[in-house]
Amino acid sequence: MESINIEELELINQNDRVIIDIRSREDYEKETMPGAVHIPLDEFNVSQLDLNREKVIYVLCHTGERSKDVVDALQLAGFQAFNIEGGYRSYLRLNLSRLVQKEDEIAERRGEIERSIIKKYKKTVWRQFTKGINEYELIKDGDKIAVCISGGKDSMLLAKLMQELKKHGRNNFEVEFLVMNPGYNEENWKIIENNAKLLGIPIQVFHTEIFDIVAGVDDSPCYLCARMRRGYLYAKAKELGCNKIALGHHYDDVIETILMGMMYNGQIETMMPKLHSTNFEGMELIRPLYLVKEAAIKAWRDSNDLHFIQCACRFTENCASCGGEKGSKRDEMKELIQQFRQKDEIIEKNIFRSVENVNLAKVIGYKKDKKKYNFLENYED
Repeated sequence: MESINIEELELINQNDRVIIDIRSREDYEKETMPGAVHIPLDEFNVSQLDLNREKVIYVLCHTGERSKDVVDALQLAGFQAFNIEGGYRSYLRLNLSRLVQKEDEIAERRGEIERSIIKKYKKTVWRQFTKGINEYELIKDGDKIAVCISGGKDSMLLAKLMQELKKHGRNNFEVEFLVMNPGYNEENWKIIENNAKLLGIPIQVFHTEIFDIVAGVDDSPCYLCARMRRGYLYAKAKELGCNKIALGHHYDDVIETILMGMMYNGQIETMMPKLHSTNFEGMELIRPLYLVKEAAIKAWRDSNDLHFIQCACRFTENCASCGGEKGSKRDEMKELIQQFRQKDEIIEKNIFRSVENVNLAKVIGYKKDKKKYNFLENYED
């Protein structure tokens, strides 16, 4: 199989090449390489292609992995085909690196991005962000908060919101912008660095070897990775003198968690807006995006032409969040909630409200502090 990198591809005349983007329609419509045609992977059929065999075909996926099989199939069918190394992620990294070299353009872009939070997305993002902070008392005088940045859209927006909160609202707390590098590949790491520079986020970086540690784990490696990452973040935040860590979980994460608990664990529970750490005394976890919907986050991202990493794990290049096959339980919940929204938006609100309005007189049982209660205990009373 032959391959080509983005820089080499850009030197080829567009009239002499055909770029086929095999990613999802949503990803393709958001942005692709100039002149690329869309043929999603699940619809790709070499025998039905109507292409000029005199032109060279270049295949684009998200990471440069899934496109390899397509290139092999094209070559077997007699086409001259190349795989685009690193895929769309490599194209994104190159564009970002070029942008951040232009200081005047960065300053202008950053100003537009910051103004959009306070103006264009004041109702759907800013107000919901500040409402969550006030309603759940997430920030108190004297707090020092470590905003944990993974490089995705949610944590990057959270970082900007915390900056804007200090600038335009409360200045009674301190904030550190913490990025842990658990072993990101070079493509993802450059995207994180470039986005931080573009957005003006002064990140503090520390390295761990979590990806190497979980590489050989067969049983629930993602669960282990998440637990380890959380522990390292708590430890680093405490080392910096912080008493809280802030994560980028949003409204959709909350209602998805409620549904997953009911459907797969047989219990009613939710992702809490804040909680005390059981392993790090004096530390708390807060979720300032608790009331912000994912659709609003995506709208802010897309209107500002921002591009963040989706999944940074180097061992799951074909997972759902990297542009691979769907199938996780959370994906199922997302699809189910989307169906609810199409039917009636009140349904998602009621899912959220259901854990605020638990009527203990009308439940068979519940748990509190590891003790189980049953309605029969007080039934005769």
